[in-house]
Amino acid sequence: MNQVILVGRLCADPEITQDQEKKRSVITLAVNRSFKNVDGVYETDFIRCVLWNNVAMNTFSYCHTGDVVGIKGRLQTRSYEDEAKTRKFVMEVIAEKVTFLSSQKNTENSSQE
Repeated sequence: MNQVILVGRLCADPEITQDQEKKRSVITLAVNRSFKNVDGVYETDFIRCVLWNNVAMNTFSYCHTGDVVGIKGRLQTRSYEDEAKTRKFVMEVIAEKVTFLSSQKNTENSSQE
């Protein structure tokens, strides 16, 4: 079974690209680890996630840098050759569902009240 569930903050505003009939968005999710390192600091992983069609459009419309989202999806690996003809491998999460958990705007409004 290939299933991934992540909760983290968006590193940048989502952007949409379109080719033929499909809409695509690539986002980076900052996910804090649940334990501290030897220096007593929580480390963060930055995970590349690919969103397609309606999931991409909704995320583009409603989410911004710093918003907390939950992503359910699957891991996928792909490879390509760079200019030096070296094979590179990329592992990314293909999102099937994105849940909007909180936004920076809502957090700022509630802290001002």
